[in-house]
Amino acid sequence: MTIVIGAFTLGLILALLTMGMLISFRMIRFTDITVDGSITLGAALASVLIVNGWSPWTATLMAVIAGSIAGMITGILHTRFNIQMILSGILMMTSLYSVNLRIMGRSNIPLLDTDTVSTQIEALLIRTVSGSTHMNVFGWQVPVAELSVFFSSLLICIVIGIVLRYFLLTHLGTAIRATGSNQKMVRAQGVNNKTMVVLALSLSNGLVALSGALLAQYQGFADVQMGIGMMVWGLASIIIGEALAGKRTIGVTITGAILGTIFFRLLIAIALRWGLNPNDLKLVTAVFVFAALVAPYWMKSIKKNVFGGPYHA
Repeated sequence: MTIVIGAFTLGLILALLTMGMLISFRMIRFTDITVDGSITLGAALASVLIVNGWSPWTATLMAVIAGSIAGMITGILHTRFNIQMILSGILMMTSLYSVNLRIMGRSNIPLLDTDTVSTQIEALLIRTVSGSTHMNVFGWQVPVAELSVFFSSLLICIVIGIVLRYFLLTHLGTAIRATGSNQKMVRAQGVNNKTMVVLALSLSNGLVALSGALLAQYQGFADVQMGIGMMVWGLASIIIGEALAGKRTIGVTITGAILGTIFFRLLIAIALRWGLNPNDLKLVTAVFVFAALVAPYWMKSIKKNVFGGPYHA
């Protein structure tokens, strides 16, 4: 049960990353590689501030602001200096590696015996079970600390998902979505599409940095290498989410992104449980992404050959 709850918790934390990438990859159709650096930026800054006595909530907020600034710079590189979107992301991601090392002062920062955003919920749960460090969940004894992180992540993910849905339905959110669909039409309506791109990337990387800050607090450390491959992870989660829930409305799309992330994390947890070498995790992730990308085309091809082929008398 602890493994399942841990998989769900990681899925909820990384769902914030997926929601951020949903804005950049799907809403404005921007291939933003900054993600690999901004998630580490959020983890690094939050960890340093928490170790130095800051409130975990304040430290997490500062991480979100730092991630938003990183995304804004990527947008400015693309819109103001006419650098290709991929190159803009590469430049920012490469720069953030050094920035993160400067912030951390070393390659790894442990967060042992420090307060996290789930500390208050943990204290509440301990009082509920009369001081016990474990709770009975469907007959399984689960650590209270694990449950507190799960409930905290679930609450934050639900709140962010609801706020993001309503934001994307506002005039500003609609302008951002329209920028990804038809920039000429947006300009004809008097909207500065370049500003929308910068704003969207800022919002996207702010969510990614939030995911990084919570991930570091959950894992108990921040590492300068922890962002490698996260863009691929988010892309796979988006594709799986669209397959599970579809993309009929904004709310359904966001829900699908969350479900896709949790499902993808469960697949990884099952693979590790069956004896997968952790060193092969990135390779397996790439294989899952490949399968998620080609599966829709295979299904269409099979349906066409079986049901949509030419009629023979």
